[in-house]
Amino acid sequence: MIPLVGDLSDRIGRRPPIIVGSLLAGLMSFAYLYAISIKNVPLAFVFSILMWGVVYQGYNAVFPSFYPELFPTRARVSGMAIAQNVGTMLTALLPAAFAAIAPPGSANVPLTIGACAFGVTVISAIAAFSARETNRVHLNDLGEPGAVAVGKVEYDQLRRQAAAGWPVRRGRIFSVGESCMKWR
Repeated sequence: MIPLVGDLSDRIGRRPPIIVGSLLAGLMSFAYLYAISIKNVPLAFVFSILMWGVVYQGYNAVFPSFYPELFPTRARVSGMAIAQNVGTMLTALLPAAFAAIAPPGSANVPLTIGACAFGVTVISAIAAFSARETNRVHLNDLGEPGAVAVGKVEYDQLRRQAAAGWPVRRGRIFSVGESCMKWR
């Protein structure tokens, strides 16, 4: 799924897959938690594969390129590293928070914890929606106020040439999918 969604994000932008992937994964948490609550292991397995292996990849495939692209070159590594580590730390605290919100034996645990998980994904989707779109922006211009995206026709041409291994003029660097490629 990651290569497919990464390619899609190059075509339609970074924000839509992150928003849709986050929200759908959050919604699927209700079904997954319900399957666990009724002790249906096969159903829980199916929902976990769909949620984590398919739907969540809309977010997972794109964030490695989207987050760094939000920062100018001089702050890109630090900005990404700090944001990623703080986010990971907060995420690691969620199971303890969920256990405090709905301790074992509580009523409606799937609904309560599902609502909390969905709330987190809504916050993520709002953050992605409020961020600027970084698709088709020259790598050297990323994070700069007023950076202008390359026109779709030119971008598609450069992308086809890069995929074919042809040298590309301009000497600029673009972000493509999850990797940065130097365009010659």
